Amino acid sequence: MCYDVRVHLDTQLKRANREGNKEVLKDIKERIKEVADFPYYHVTGFKHPRLLIYTNENPYEPTISQWGLAPYWVKNKKQLYGAWNKTLNARGETIFDLKSFRSSAKSRRCLIPIDEFYEHRHFNNNTYPHFIFRKGSQPMVLAGLWREWTDEESGETQSTFTIVTTTANEMMEKIHNNPAASEEPRMPLILPDELQDKWLGEYDEELAEKAISELIGPYPDEEMEAYTVDRLRGKAYKGNVAEITNKVDYPELSQTELF
Repeated sequence: MCYDVRVHLDTQLKRANREGNKEVLKDIKERIKEVADFPYYHVTGFKHPRLLIYTNENPYEPTISQWGLAPYWVKNKKQLYGAWNKTLNARGETIFDLKSFRSSAKSRRCLIPIDEFYEHRHFNNNTYPHFIFRKGSQPMVLAGLWREWTDEESGETQSTFTIVTTTANEMMEKIHNNPAASEEPRMPLILPDELQDKWLGEYDEELAEKAISELIGPYPDEEMEAYTVDRLRGKAYKGNVAEITNKVDYPELSQTELF
């Protein structure tokens, strides 16, 4: 799955910078600073942060969106808060089947630029956070779905999004190994440069499912690296600080074969 990420504002604006629209960039920088606390050395989706996404409607102009897709049936914030934690991720293989994601899968897809992400490995009834990144420390772009919703009580309209996941590659199988999980190991759907515009592409309704399904698959593990870091939960959590990405060795893991 993908519930924890590291994100810098420069990374989020990289795609917009290609267009070179200085006024748009100036405006979005001012607006995102009012609702977000960049840089995010670590932020969890369970806090529902606002990030920048690129939608199929505005492929090069970032949209401020809140993590956790608002299902179609949500009418007010009370209902939204009850559903949010269940829509942080969307299983790629079923996005065209589940009512919460179906319409967005067909016509509201997005890109979410991040730097790296975190995942927990289970070992001897304990969990160990891992920092996961592309070789060369290049940023990555995740596939997502988005949806606008309006609070019927306040009239407020906002954008929301979810991160699409796929089956794990060999490296991620060893990390995302929760024995209590009801499904196979997962990882976020990382889109290489050549597939990003295809994810945002417009397709006839009859062809959309086939075209998008062909883009869903694990990122090559030989292009990724990982190491263990300090705790991301509980009293030992240091918070959103740069040191959170420092490597931490756990002696009890030294005898296990991970990579």
